[in-house]
Amino acid sequence: MRLIRLLKGSGKYIIYQIIWQWLSLLAQIAIVWQVTELIDAAWQKSVTNYEILTTVGIVAVGLMIRFICDRLYSRACYLASVDVKRALRDQIYKKVLWLGPSYREQIRTSEIVQMSGEGVEQLEIYFGRYLSQFFYALIAPLTLFFVVSRISLKTAIVLLVAVPLIPIVIMLVMMVAKKILGNYFDIYYGLGDSFLEKLQGMTTLKIYRADQRAVDQIDSESEQFRKITMKVLMMQLNSTSIMDIIAYGGAAAGIISSLIEFSNRNINVSGVLMCTFLAAEFFLPMRLLGNFFHIGMNGMKASDRIFAFLDLPEQKRGDKEISGEYIDISLEDVTFSYDDSREILHDISMNIDSGSLVSIVGVSGSGKSTIAGILLGKNHNYRGCIKVNGIEHQEITSKSIMNNFTMIGHNSWIFKGTVRDNLMMGNPNATESEMLEVLDKVNLRSFLEAQNGLDTKVKSNATNFSGGQKQRLALARALLHDTPVYIFDEATSNIDAESEEVIMAAITQIAKERTVILISHRLANVVNSDVVYTLRGGVIVEKGTHEELMKLKGTYENLYSEQSELENYSKGREVASI
Repeated sequence: MRLIRLLKGSGKYIIYQIIWQWLSLLAQIAIVWQVTELIDAAWQKSVTNYEILTTVGIVAVGLMIRFICDRLYSRACYLASVDVKRALRDQIYKKVLWLGPSYREQIRTSEIVQMSGEGVEQLEIYFGRYLSQFFYALIAPLTLFFVVSRISLKTAIVLLVAVPLIPIVIMLVMMVAKKILGNYFDIYYGLGDSFLEKLQGMTTLKIYRADQRAVDQIDSESEQFRKITMKVLMMQLNSTSIMDIIAYGGAAAGIISSLIEFSNRNINVSGVLMCTFLAAEFFLPMRLLGNFFHIGMNGMKASDRIFAFLDLPEQKRGDKEISGEYIDISLEDVTFSYDDSREILHDISMNIDSGSLVSIVGVSGSGKSTIAGILLGKNHNYRGCIKVNGIEHQEITSKSIMNNFTMIGHNSWIFKGTVRDNLMMGNPNATESEMLEVLDKVNLRSFLEAQNGLDTKVKSNATNFSGGQKQRLALARALLHDTPVYIFDEATSNIDAESEEVIMAAITQIAKERTVILISHRLANVVNSDVVYTLRGGVIVEKGTHEELMKLKGTYENLYSEQSELENYSKGREVASI
């Protein structure tokens, strides 16, 4: 019922399917009735040409009606399945958007992919076939009972009593199937998650020669999935055999009852033939429901997963929008922890004025990236007060945050396609001259013009570019996004010195016009900051300009001196080797 409510307007297709099947059944009854009347007349040797022509006409019309109804039924099934796939995938997509950047805290990416693919496909059959067949399997036996009871009430009762044995078997199978199918989907989604993880980490697995161990693990999980699949299939085959026995046995009981009635002269030849031909029709709808039931069970389990995902708690954000070209940000006594075991941030307070360059530094694990995640809405379960232009952060819509904040990390994803495609993600309305201009700023234009310009092909995650070129392309895309606030989270890590110099020059230029929050492990990059916040253990221990912090002779000065000594030592070794 929730699925039907979710798919408003799609429930009509289920009604259409039931109507077309029921009309087809009435046409079948008319055909059987007319044919048996003709056979009865032939038995009594009183057949006329008019009766033969009438029978041929009714059979022809009946077959035509059945053909049309079958076509309309198939079309209604198709429209229902199209609707369910479109609506559910739309709901899943919207839910991911509502969950925002923090969706991965609650569900795995691989599960969303599998849910949107296989899970929705299972529901296509459930909604397109199973539901309508469920209601039709209730209507058809009652319709046939009304018809057969006019011939022989005893036979009609025998047939009707046998029909519920099939749903009883279905109910018993359901009790067993719930647990098996629950385990089936747990293993299925787990296998998908494991496979995706191994695929993404293939390079690392190769480096540490752990690829064979990963293969063995996937083999083990695949074997476990094979076994649970075989259990599901065995359950389906066994229940199908039992339903066949009941269906054929019930039809046989009805036929025997009609023959006894005929031998007792309670019905004529037409009556016994009518009961014989319609006996199977009593059980076929329920038997077909049994076939769809196994798919329906998969659909029900898939819907459990989908609805559990759609019911995940969303960020309780307001409906306010950030206005103005200049943005001031303030954090007051902000505390955050991913779980109850350990606080990542403790009573953080900082002011980020519009048009300033603010740097956040500290050793790994001190909470630098967590602050960036909170400002972007990825980490939302914080305590304290965060205001953007005087508006509480939680009161601002996710869309407004995304429109005003741009983050460039050390692993920004570059999509397969062309350079133009990736740049237009930053600004779909960007002109060619604007794209070339930002490529100039990141010193990437000459490299691309030597190839195919903006139409240079880019592989998935820019694997055909160097690390520095990839990062510069990500920066160019960010520049086109043109937001009031830019957050650079270790944007210069793991790249060559030339690219680092280019990126830092671009950041300095951006800071003249926009608010820039720079998170960097390399303190040489933050010396020109308007203010530097030094974190240690989730607490701000120092605040000031580079010169002020150096005079304090504290944490910042120690980190800066250590890095300078290490870099000078490395340069000395390079010169010596030359």
